[in-house]
Amino acid sequence: MFLIRNVMAKDLDDLYELSGVVRFINLPHDKTIIEKKIKTSLKAFKSPSKNLAENSYMFVLEDLEKKKVIGVSIIHAQHGTEKEPHFYLKVANEHKYSQTINTGFVHGTLKLGLETNGPTEIGGLVIDPRYRGDGNKLGKQISFVRFLYINKHRDQFKKIIHSELMPPLDSEGNAPLWEAIGRRFMNMNYDEADKLSRSNKEFILSLFPSENIYMTLLPYEARNAIGKVGKDTEPVKAMLEKIGFKYNQEVDPFDGGPHYRANIDDIKPIKESFYRRIKPMNKAQKETKDYLISIPSENYSFAAIKISGYLDDDFLYLPQEFIDMFNMNEEISVVGFPF
Repeated sequence: MFLIRNVMAKDLDDLYELSGVVRFINLPHDKTIIEKKIKTSLKAFKSPSKNLAENSYMFVLEDLEKKKVIGVSIIHAQHGTEKEPHFYLKVANEHKYSQTINTGFVHGTLKLGLETNGPTEIGGLVIDPRYRGDGNKLGKQISFVRFLYINKHRDQFKKIIHSELMPPLDSEGNAPLWEAIGRRFMNMNYDEADKLSRSNKEFILSLFPSENIYMTLLPYEARNAIGKVGKDTEPVKAMLEKIGFKYNQEVDPFDGGPHYRANIDDIKPIKESFYRRIKPMNKAQKETKDYLISIPSENYSFAAIKISGYLDDDFLYLPQEFIDMFNMNEEISVVGFPF
């Protein structure tokens, strides 16, 4: 059985191990950074700040049998402030035409932009590769739990939900767009720039080209990576599009990965969500479905699990052994959605 819950201090070693198995920007292989993220998350779950930009929520997926964290995902309540803007490259077209030679061209362009009152961002999705494809849809569980939490605590988040996807990387793990633009203007490698941007984004605005960048002048590898995703990210892209997210013609200024957005009310799991009290299932209720639901917990600020049950207009009927395991009763209401 797998439990999804808020991160705890005890998860540090497991998360550090996971960060070494999967290379991901939001879960760097740095124990000090991970520990800081855990502390920030604990504070947000316990007592979220009215300044949304200070709140970052980290969820973990635990294999209860092995007592091991094997997945993680994150919500940043606000991505983009006056102090730390959300930077992006706007992808557009510029039409050029000469009457003299009766010739015209349409040039793809990139232009740096920024947002100081940004949306809520979902990110940091990592799953241990050894658990992929096991039939439990674990990646989907740790991803969708964020929508469960957002729907349960709407006042803690913005109306627009934002997601940044990883682009294809070259054989050495470099982003072609960074090699074509970023390195030439900032004189540092991608990892150095990303690490610096977590604490200070001033150098982006000061050093990055401020006018249109013509894609025609970029190497083929860089042009071909703009707005695309890597092979490992293709399932995430497909999932986001399926539940209501759309590419907003903006990409990451460092790596060219696409940005996706959705209005909170247009996200399918949130649209299909429900609040119900719990009742034991009886033998007559054979047409069960899978649901992702929140569950009560004495140990965690938030916990959720995927379970098969039967839903009607008044109750969610669950197996008696499951109700007993998590000390649930008919006085308890859960929030959930079909999974």
